[in-house]
Amino acid sequence: MIEEYGRGIPNGRKVKAISPGGSSAPLLTAQELDITLDFDSLAEAGSMLGTAGVTVMDDRACMVRVAQNLAHFYRDESCGQCVQCREGTWWLEKMLTMIEQGKGKMEYIDTLLDACSQMRGTTICALADGCAMPVESIVKKFRHEFEEHVRLGKCPFENEHMGDWT
Repeated sequence: MIEEYGRGIPNGRKVKAISPGGSSAPLLTAQELDITLDFDSLAEAGSMLGTAGVTVMDDRACMVRVAQNLAHFYRDESCGQCVQCREGTWWLEKMLTMIEQGKGKMEYIDTLLDACSQMRGTTICALADGCAMPVESIVKKFRHEFEEHVRLGKCPFENEHMGDWT
């Protein structure tokens, strides 16, 4: 799909991650891309087709920044009725911002995962799940980037935060 319909990744870059089903879908890594884009195959891979809004991130994308951007979107969209969503999205965005700015601590990484697990399946609508699922997948699959941010005290991707999104 990336090569045939998306005309590939520009400038010789490599695929780093893909969101196969819109912003709420758990991400897949480049190593997980040899997959059929259908409901069952994506579910088996731990993601979902969702809205089928495919987002491809290249190797310059800062995955901490990607997670932060998602958390910000969902925090803005929360109606505030459910505590897990209202507070969970706020805390995710806050911790991700601290990590992205180089002010995070190693324990924030596991706290992010814990917060995601507390948000999933606990609210009236699926907005909290929509935030928790991709953030959790990013933290689990790209944990080394979160750790590097903390170790360096800054984003190692400098100004390339989002890379090329196609």
